[in-house]
Amino acid sequence: MSSDYPAIGQLYHQHSRQVLATLIRLLGDFELAEEAMQEAFAAAVRQWPEEGHPDNPVAWLIRAGHHKGIDHIRRGQTARRYSHLMAVDEENSEAAAPEGIEDDQLRLLFICCHPALSLDARVALTLREMCGLTTEQVASALLQKPATLAQRIVRAKKKIREAGIPYEVPEPRQLAERLPGVLRVIYLVFNEGYSRSDGDSLVDVSLSGEAIRLAEVLARLLPEGEVFGLLSLMLLHDSRRSAREDEQGDLITLEDQDRSRWDQKQIELGLKWLEQALARTPASPYTLQASIAAVHAQARRAEDTDWRRIARLYDALYRQHPSPVIALNHAVAVAMRDEPEAGLALLDGLLGNKEILTYHLFHAARADLLRRAGDFESAIVAYQRALELATQGPERRFLKRRLQSLSGGV
Repeated sequence: MSSDYPAIGQLYHQHSRQVLATLIRLLGDFELAEEAMQEAFAAAVRQWPEEGHPDNPVAWLIRAGHHKGIDHIRRGQTARRYSHLMAVDEENSEAAAPEGIEDDQLRLLFICCHPALSLDARVALTLREMCGLTTEQVASALLQKPATLAQRIVRAKKKIREAGIPYEVPEPRQLAERLPGVLRVIYLVFNEGYSRSDGDSLVDVSLSGEAIRLAEVLARLLPEGEVFGLLSLMLLHDSRRSAREDEQGDLITLEDQDRSRWDQKQIELGLKWLEQALARTPASPYTLQASIAAVHAQARRAEDTDWRRIARLYDALYRQHPSPVIALNHAVAVAMRDEPEAGLALLDGLLGNKEILTYHLFHAARADLLRRAGDFESAIVAYQRALELATQGPERRFLKRRLQSLSGGV
């Protein structure tokens, strides 16, 4: 019997989210579906070693979980609340379970990312339900207390239930409106894994990996150009992961990274997705950002980077989404293309924006350009302000090293 445990464990890792998504559709409730899924896997551990593995394990687990859920309703005091499910006869239950399993994952993703929920709740619910992380793991990933995170998830599920948010993929006319919100949640998950907003660690590999996995699922179920663009962007960024910090966990800038450590297979895959994105949505935000990442990925040395193309791409991106962060990146690209003073002139144009003045990377970028221009005293002031605002350990250590190197030369 023990030899069957690894197989079932692997099945849980690979397919539990599919099973859960379909059980939520069939049972109409998150908690009930999660309990039913756990009981279905427990039944598999007991029965499969003796009865043999079914031909379609996922369908077996869905049917078993559905029956477990109906049994809970019949035994409990919630029969009135779930009365609409009591009419499901055994024959219909057997036929309904395996249908639309792929679509159920898409439905679950869209309900987790529903705009009626707060952005924090959408991220937490997506990690918990779509990625299968425990509440403790989600809390750790988002640098929150488990009790606080648990309450946020409970409130989100309650709102879904009480507001009657439909468990469905939006109609085509609504899809264009809803898809950007889903992509935003996935990219937020990736960014929190790729470059932590706080704490002593630069990267959370599991979190960025989950975001990529989610985008791969979405690309398969919903082949849209912006989905391809986001997947390409994340793959190209993530390909540099192992070169971004040294053995002590300290930050290594893109310019100084050992490019032989970049994951070439991941770059190749990211470029293939970008090719598909460019064929469908060449000027969409994620596709443009992926195109920028591709320029970096294809430069064998930092000095080979085509900053002229990067500056043009940021200019196109800014025309679509005129945000101060994009303007900051465009200014840096212009400085690298031309000279530091050209970038500094563009950054000076942002000094009236209150939002950008609280962004540590604005001051860090300005400090770097001042350093390159030889204005060390002004660079020190800018580095000090960046250090005051930075909360991530590796970034703070990097800024301190830059400050120390400049202070010794002033």
